Amino acid sequence: MDNTTTLTFTMTAYAVMENHKHGFFTLFLLLYLIIIILNSLFLTVIRRNKELQQPMNVFTCVLSVNEMYGSTAMFPAVMTLLMSDTYETSVKWCMAQVYFLHTYAIAEFFILAVMGYDRYVAICYPLHYHSIMTHSKIGKLVALASLYPLILFGCYYALTLQLSFCGKVIPKLYCVNMELVKNSCLTPSYISIVGLVLILFFVVPQIVMIVFSYIQIARVCRKLLKDSQGNALKTCVPHLFSLLNFTLGSLFEILQARFDMSHIAAEAQIFLSLYFVIPSVTNPVLYGLGTQIVRVHILKMLIRHKILPTKFPKALVAAQ
Repeated sequence: MDNTTTLTFTMTAYAVMENHKHGFFTLFLLLYLIIIILNSLFLTVIRRNKELQQPMNVFTCVLSVNEMYGSTAMFPAVMTLLMSDTYETSVKWCMAQVYFLHTYAIAEFFILAVMGYDRYVAICYPLHYHSIMTHSKIGKLVALASLYPLILFGCYYALTLQLSFCGKVIPKLYCVNMELVKNSCLTPSYISIVGLVLILFFVVPQIVMIVFSYIQIARVCRKLLKDSQGNALKTCVPHLFSLLNFTLGSLFEILQARFDMSHIAAEAQIFLSLYFVIPSVTNPVLYGLGTQIVRVHILKMLIRHKILPTKFPKALVAAQ
């Protein structure tokens, strides 16, 4: 960092919001608060009710922690820059945000892969589910999902830390590694090669796990009665929706970073950037309010703490 020429980056995407910055600030603040509240609510309910502490819910709790980690790496900085006059951020903070956001993304995909494996075991080996998904195995999977992105991206990030920067324009709401590379004074070719190799490690193992899991699930479901097929596939819907949602967000991000998007309206680019964290809102809804037994416990807790009125529809609370 001692050789760094540029000390700040200008985030030019904010200029589009200049005339409506207070409205966008309110939108970002509400979105951030919704993410924190929904994920915290889900974590609290699972922690307080032992009958809900099944492997899938444990993995979903890890997913919720990661959602709050990623959104906290993004929204406070976005709101701060939005209300500034120059839309400038320091090189050091930009590099820190790169690490936070990239490790969030890698962890998200890895956790979703682990959740796909859980569905595979539950549907393909229902009688042996709890003997396979032991506390020890769950702990190892959670540890791997947490440490894998930190270590793997850390290897590449060590190269990023060696860059010096001559450019200072980042046409986004937040910092990503590719924009740092574009602004570097001289990018050694080995950094690009290492980056491509690591992308394989970021994506391929998880894709293999997910594809294998659903191929096996499809084979088992073909042998089941229609009612059993429906019940089995129903348990996969939240996971598939979360996976599709995050994959789309990641794809939008990769396209923006790798290709010239100047022909796309700036407002559309902002939406695509925000889509990156949409799963942080939808996942706790899918796995919390979308799951009957979890929904019941959430409603009971809200009524007990007088957040909801005691006359709240009993059918929603009592249905098990």
